Amino acid sequence: MGQLIYTFTVEDTEEIIPKVKEDYGDKALIITNKQIRPKTINRKGLYEVMVAIEEADYKEHLKAMGKPMPSKTAKKPAPTHEAQKDEDVVLDLSSALKNRPQSQTNPPQSRPSFDDFKEKLSEVSSEITKVTGVNLPETDLNYNKKIEAFEKQINKLSDKMNLLVDMMWDEKAEARKNLIIPPEFASIYKQAKESGMLENHLEAIMKATIENMPASMKTNKEAVQRYFYSLLRNILPCRVEGELKKQKIMMLVGPTGVGKTTTLAKLAFRYAYGDKRYKTGIITLDTYRIGAVEQLFQYAKMMKLPIIDSIEPKDLDEAIKSLSSCEVILVDTIGNSQYDQSKLAKTKEFLTHANAEIDVNLVISANTKFEDLMEIYKNFSFLDIDTLIITKFDESKLFGNIFSLIYETNIPLSFFSVGQEVPDDLEVANSDFLVRCILEGFDRKNHG
Repeated sequence: MGQLIYTFTVEDTEEIIPKVKEDYGDKALIITNKQIRPKTINRKGLYEVMVAIEEADYKEHLKAMGKPMPSKTAKKPAPTHEAQKDEDVVLDLSSALKNRPQSQTNPPQSRPSFDDFKEKLSEVSSEITKVTGVNLPETDLNYNKKIEAFEKQINKLSDKMNLLVDMMWDEKAEARKNLIIPPEFASIYKQAKESGMLENHLEAIMKATIENMPASMKTNKEAVQRYFYSLLRNILPCRVEGELKKQKIMMLVGPTGVGKTTTLAKLAFRYAYGDKRYKTGIITLDTYRIGAVEQLFQYAKMMKLPIIDSIEPKDLDEAIKSLSSCEVILVDTIGNSQYDQSKLAKTKEFLTHANAEIDVNLVISANTKFEDLMEIYKNFSFLDIDTLIITKFDESKLFGNIFSLIYETNIPLSFFSVGQEVPDDLEVANSDFLVRCILEGFDRKNHG
């Protein structure tokens, strides 16, 4: 005796439970159900259901219903889902499963392992061949090659079972605006949702993926993942900085506590002592935080860089002129809350008085929730933000908030601060790195 797996189709989800109880009994387990044909005006939808049941329980149910036990060999596979309706496909794995612990025979509760199938492969290979429609190697091939070929078939089944497990997270369709998620998309959808990405952004991207992805790729889990990664990378703009052709003035703005001063010190070292060295100067407008100003002066002294403090807006233009020999000028601004309109207005006044082209970079922390990031952006946006600098990667576990901010604003990224070490923990913004953080989390060993 062992476990049997059956599939059947229905036109309405309300038919699933009554059909399972009638055809397989109360002890049958519904592994999954998925829509394989959407409902239209002219025809009903179609849902494919997979159930598992112990052979002994199934025989007992059939006996009670006065029905004979169906053949364990699958009928000829039908070419379409419509032709499969009301025809059960049976894959009998009882001979391979009978020696396995009971805890491993229930697909939804644990990730199936098929290593112990090797000794039983010859017993189930004919069933696998008929269900998958794949011709296995002839019997006169080398035994190891046959084992390898059989394992490939088993791995395909394993992948399908893993997809079924991934689908256990599924929510009611109404909560997802009736967006139908194919099983091959379940894993990547789950990863993206758990990242903290805004729900409507995820729904829009998933809808675009499902509609635009080539049909030949949709049934391959790995292909779906690669396509989704590529789509996210294309949504995240990064500003590529080439060799400087003229003087560059970067002003860092943002709320208190995001690490503006430390980030500026990292940038100063990068420009002054990087692969391409530029004569670099620093201007600080932050006279409110004495400690931060002293820290910046210490950094400038260690790096042997000129630094000027500019107290009034009218002084900024004079400070820029005094650093006219510098190829790069970095400007540290007043640290303030995004709600402190008077200090924000003073920062704007500094910009207005400058007779130079200034690149305004909004510095935000990765560990800030999306609603607050949007509030910060809205309150600083009147400064005409050119790029975003993201800090504190090492203090965050979820990065979907950053994705949703960029999705909403379309402001390009310029730099990532991935740790607290000056000058090492600074990276040029990279969309591939950010996508990996969003879907896999930040790994300090693999940053950059």
